[in-house]
Formats: sequence, C-alpha cells, structure tokens
Amino acid sequence: MQTVETLNEGLKRAYTLTITAKDIDAKVDAEVKRVAPQVKMPGFRPGKVPTNLVRKMHGEALAQDALNAAIQQGIQQLMVDNQLRPAMQPSVELAEGYEPGKDAEITVTLEVLPQVPAPAIDALVLERLTVPVADAAVDEQIAKFAEGQKSWDDAGDKAAEQGDLVTVDFVGKTADGVAFEGGTGTDMGVEIGSGRLIPGFEDQIVGVKAGDEKQISVTFPEDYQAKNLAGQPATFDLVVKSVKTAGEAKIDDDMAKNLGLESLEQLRGLIKGQIEQEHNGLTRTHMKRKLLDQLAEGHDFEVPPSMVEAEFSQIWAQLEHEATHEADPEKAKAEMEAERDDYRKIAERRVRLGLLLSEIGQANGIEVSQQEMNRLIAQAAQQYGPEDRQRFMQYVQQEPMAAAQLRAPLYEDKVVDFLFEKATITDRDSTREELEAAIESEDGFATGTHIHNHDDHAHDHDHGHDHGHDHDHDHATPVAETEVSGNVEDAPAPKAKKPRAKKAAPPVDAETQVAESAPEAAEKAEGTEAADAPVKKPRAKKVKSEG
Repeated sequence: MQTVETLNEGLKRAYTLTITAKDIDAKVDAEVKRVAPQVKMPGFRPGKVPTNLVRKMHGEALAQDALNAAIQQGIQQLMVDNQLRPAMQPSVELAEGYEPGKDAEITVTLEVLPQVPAPAIDALVLERLTVPVADAAVDEQIAKFAEGQKSWDDAGDKAAEQGDLVTVDFVGKTADGVAFEGGTGTDMGVEIGSGRLIPGFEDQIVGVKAGDEKQISVTFPEDYQAKNLAGQPATFDLVVKSVKTAGEAKIDDDMAKNLGLESLEQLRGLIKGQIEQEHNGLTRTHMKRKLLDQLAEGHDFEVPPSMVEAEFSQIWAQLEHEATHEADPEKAKAEMEAERDDYRKIAERRVRLGLLLSEIGQANGIEVSQQEMNRLIAQAAQQYGPEDRQRFMQYVQQEPMAAAQLRAPLYEDKVVDFLFEKATITDRDSTREELEAAIESEDGFATGTHIHNHDDHAHDHDHGHDHGHDHDHDHATPVAETEVSGNVEDAPAPKAKKPRAKKAAPPVDAETQVAESAPEAAEKAEGTEAADAPVKKPRAKKVKSEG
C-alpha cells in the first residue's frame, strides 16, 4: 500500500491510499480458500468444489469483501503509522471509475485531536458554599406534607368556597359548541385555589353545590400544550357531584404511621436528609461551575471544528425543540438566531473543557471500572420492560458509542472529584437563596462539557464500499468514540427568553421522597383528576447566554 499525505493544516489531515490490485487479489484468493470447504455444488462432494469454480460463482461478492477488508486494514495502518487520533469518524472516498482487477485509490479526510497542554491544576482555589438545614425548613415541608394528607368532609348543602374540594363531571367545547378531544372527564377533583387548572376555571365554581349544573367560560393560555386550543375560548359544562371541606391537618405520629413510618421523628429525619441532599447538590453545582471557569480561563488551544459543530448541532436542536413550546415560537427562534454566534462559542468552550477533563483523567489514571460500568448498564436497563432489558444490555456491550454515553457522566464526576481534592477549598456558610442566586447568575450552557475518551481509539474501522461511489462514513466506531456528559451540574440557570440546552431533573422534594419511602402515602389522593382535565401546563424553562 502506498500512502501520500495531501493535507496537513492545523488539525485537518488528508491522505491518498493506493491499494494494489495484487493485494486485493491476494485477499480474494485467501477468501476463496476459506469458503471453498463450505460450498456445495451438484456433482461434487461437500468441500471438494474446485477453487476456480468457487471464484466463478462468488467472485463478485468475494472481490467486494476483499476490497472492504483491504480498505479497513489500510486505514488502521494509516492511523498507526502516523500516530493519528481522529476527533470524529474519518471521511473515506473510493475514487470514481474503480473496477475489479485495478488498483484502488482511497481518499481519507479527518480532523485529529489537538495536543492538549499539560493542564494547570495545582493552583485551583474554590469556595464551598454550605447551607445548614434549618428546623423551619423541615417544619415547612412537614406542613406541606400534612396539607396533602388532609381529610375531606362532606359539605352537605354548603356552597363551595376557597379551599374546598369540588368533584365534577365535565365536557369541554370550543366556541362553536363542538366538544373537543381530551375535554371530557368524570369525577375530577378540583381544590379551589390550588391553581392546578387553567386560569378562571377554579374561580367560577366558587358557590356551586352538590347536584348543580353549570357552564363556565375560559380562555386557554397562549402556551397551552395542545396547539389547537392555545389562546382559544372554550366552555365547560359541569355537573357537580359533591362538595367537601378540608378537615384539620394534624401533624403527629398518627400522620407518620399513615405513611408507613414509625413516628413523626422518623418523618422529620427523612425530610431533613432530603433537604441536605438538595443543598449538597446545589453546593456541588456551584463548585463545579467555578472549577470549570478556572480551567477555561487558564487554557486556550485549538479544538477540532467537527467536534464543535457536533456539539453546536446538539445545543441548537434542543433550543429549537424548546422554542416550539414558547408562547411565540417564531419570536423565540428569532432571538436564538440573533445569538447563534454566542452559542457556537459556548459549544467550542464545552469541547475544550471536555478535552481538558479527559486529559486530566488520562494523566492521573482515572477510569470507570468494569464493575461500575456493569452497574450503569443495569440501571439504564431498568427503563425497559423485562423482555427488552437483556437485549439492551447486549447492545451496550457490543456498541462502543452506547457504552461511552453511559460511561461519560460518571467519568466526568470522577475527574471533577479528583480536581476538588487537588484544589484549595474554603468553606462559607450561606443560605439556599444566596446559593441558588449564585448558580442562576452563571451560564449553565457554558459550563457543560463534551468528554472525549482517548483510550478508546481502537482503530477498528469497518468501511463498506460500493464500486464507483463516494462514501462519507459516520459509523459509531471506537475510533471516533465521543462521550457527552449530561450531569445535573451542567443544568443551565433559568433566565427569560432563551430555552435550555440541557435540562436536569429538579430535585425531588421532601414530600415526594417520603411518599416513595412509604407506598401507603401514594394512595391518599386529594381527589380523582381525569387524565384529560384542563390542567395548566408549565412553560419551558430558559437560560441566559454567555456574557
């Protein structure tokens, strides 16, 4: 094989590989000898078919396989000989006009990873904001939990007031009197004043009594999830089934026992532990952002444009998705376009940070063990049904890219923890409000990372080619294995007029956590709400741009 470098500019490389017809034919001969014992042909005993007949029968397919194998081997040798570390999957093109029996000319174009300078990590200085759990915060959560467990007493002929629970059947209709899809329900419990339904719905059932029939008029919010109803007027025909008043919410051991717990003190402990977990998460988010800021400020090197483009495309696709949920999608998209360059800079920063963290991890022997990987796979498999879990686990084990995506967040966490240990950290007591404000003042987009795993460059290309066609391969092979992190620390801070690029799940509140610990609590609902009730939909959260 002959190799000629045709481009060496920055991180861009291009090569022309010439694979001789002799080499390809030798591979065909080897393949013929391999398959001949398996070929069956009338008139010949099994395994005794002459090789010339095997070549005649299967020559075209064997030649194709031989060409593919030669190209794969050639690219592997190219990577080894030139010590190349591809940033993304190389583009491979077979020259037009190739015919069996002729030399094959291959063009390989790629971008390589930069030589990352030794990261400066010995002078990191961080402040850790800690938030003690106040008894008042625990009391507040317990009061909310008790409110959710309150009993309801039949009101008889009493007219419904604020705070009462009204159970209704309903039929929603458009302005022209036609019932709309998803607008009909029975036995829906509405707690007046809860704000759970669309504006105006709850206010108009104040004063109703059991047995009443009433029609109310509402206007759906502009950002309502059902686009055909957003901003449209509608009516709801209601039949009032019952009116109930709230009983006294008692905070005592009996309340805790109704939740499957032993005592109120145990409930307090669970809630305090959950609040501590939330505070620790906020503290870590703030510290990580400050850490990444210091790394970004202290390092500036060229990054592969293809990796930046891939990261930008991911950000942009999420922004466009979020924009569709805005009250004015076109306005949201216009604002995005005006800041396109800012988002591209953010993508570049994220790629650079990812390369830095990867370099730090590699230099310091940080890795995800097989036991940890098995646990990650098992956890991810839980989202599938029993019949699909084994198939998913096999898929991850066979697909390096899928495994890399699972591994990335844990690998990043390990590198960040290592850097926390290296840093000089001072502690300062804070309040939750101060900590949240500090996080919201920072740019969540800019603190995301794009981890690239250098050690997984196994140079195992598998390029299939059809004669006479160009091929731009984007296979998920280990050569271009990329790990993309989606940790909670990367969650953008909310700010008006820009959708989030990555959305982290909000912390589980104490009430939910306790309900998960005590299944009995989940059965004590305030009222039965129909799945198609006119529930008010939350708006998409947004972030600020990099300032």
